[in-house]
Parts: sequence; structure tokens; C-alpha cells
Amino acid sequence: MFVHFGIKDALDILLVGLLLYNIYKMMKDSGTINIFAGVMAFIGVWVVVTRILDMRLLGAIMDKLVSVGVLILVILFQDEIRRFLVELGSHKRWRFFFRLFLPDKEKNTDQQSYIMPLVYACMNMSKTKTGALIVIQKDMALTAYEQTGDIINADVNSRLIENIFFKNSPLHDGAMIIADNRIVAAACILPVSHNNDIPKSLGLRHRSALGITQESDATAVIVSEETGNISAARNGKLHLRLSGKDLEHFLSETAE
Repeated sequence: MFVHFGIKDALDILLVGLLLYNIYKMMKDSGTINIFAGVMAFIGVWVVVTRILDMRLLGAIMDKLVSVGVLILVILFQDEIRRFLVELGSHKRWRFFFRLFLPDKEKNTDQQSYIMPLVYACMNMSKTKTGALIVIQKDMALTAYEQTGDIINADVNSRLIENIFFKNSPLHDGAMIIADNRIVAAACILPVSHNNDIPKSLGLRHRSALGITQESDATAVIVSEETGNISAARNGKLHLRLSGKDLEHFLSETAE
């Protein structure tokens, strides 16, 4: 007896594989891979107990746990679920279709006009070992974080960035947020990543950069006050010791 296997079945397997891969990738990036592994192990034991061994008492107890498990998972992985939905709804995912049906729509280079002033400012602050944390908003609004700081609403200018992060400036402690080619706010408070894989040598700025990029699709740039090294974060991943050219290339790629 032959089992019919068609294009629809192959597509089904491919989509499930992509879904599991993306879930695994997000969990690994956010440091919750051990929790995810524990959940998968519990599901495996549940299947063995209820379907294979047919242990009724233990199976009934595990059934009850599974019935409330969905709510528990939503609570445990709320940040990862939010990030997955943001990525799913990102215009980047659907760019192929926009280009297919609207081929005359070209990328507006004005949307990246903040890059060079930001790069120049970071290079200058690197030389003077001036600590800085700058977040560039993408598709997901950062209004809640903007409200924790002081509203600036100014054009992106390298001198202004350097003055804001100057040690004696009242706004130097905290993060700057850039959105739509404008410095929206400064001295903002960001979520801190609790990923244990972060090197101990990295401080609060780096942890905050990871935190905001784990919870949103934003990009973060860090200048270390101790070493002057420039780093950047995206999708919960740190890119350390960047040169000016590296930073320019990184920001250009993430802005697309």
C-alpha cells in the first residue's frame, strides 16, 4: 500500500520545519532555550505516558497540567511571542510582494540620512571614551520607552549626539532613541537582558542594548565608557568592536 505524498505535504513539512527553526532561534537568542527544552521534554513524557504506556492516573494529572500549559507558556514566553509577531508583520517579510505589485516604489535614501551623523558621533565618542547608548526604531514603536526619558524631537546631528552624552550633561545617563530620522528622546530607561551568556566584562549599556533588541525590532549602538569600543545589537545579538566602516555597513543593512 503506497502513501500518497504530494506538493501540499512537502509544503506542510517545510512550513512546520521553518516554524520550529524560528522558535528555536528566538529562544536561543533570548536565553530561554533551557525553558523551551524543558517544555519539549515534558510534552515528550506526556505523549509516552498517555499514548504509549496508557498510564491513566499519571496521564490524567499530566492532562490537567497540559490544559493550563498554554496559559503558562504565554506568560513565560510573552516577550518572544511579541517579537515573533512583530517579525511576522514586518514589512521586510513582505517586501517581495510589494516589489512584485509596486515595482516603481524605490527605497527612500532619506530614511537613512541619520546614519553618517550617528557614525561620526560614535567615532568621536570612542576616541574620548564617552559612554553612549543609542536605539534606532524600526517598525515597532518605542513610545513606552520614549516616555521614560526627556523628549528632544530634533534632527540627527553629530554635535548634538555628542553633547547629549557628554559626561556633565543632564541627559547623558540613559538611552537616546532615534525614529524617523529624528532624535525623539534621551535619558530613556530600557529593559535589561538577563541572558547569562553575556560576558561579565560588558556593563549595563550592553545588557540594555540586548534587552531592547530582544523585545523589539530596533537596533542599538553602544560606545563603551571603559574601553571606547563601539558595539551594536540587533535581534538580541551583540556585534562587538566595530570600526566606523563596520558600523556604517551594519546600520545600512539593518535599515533596509
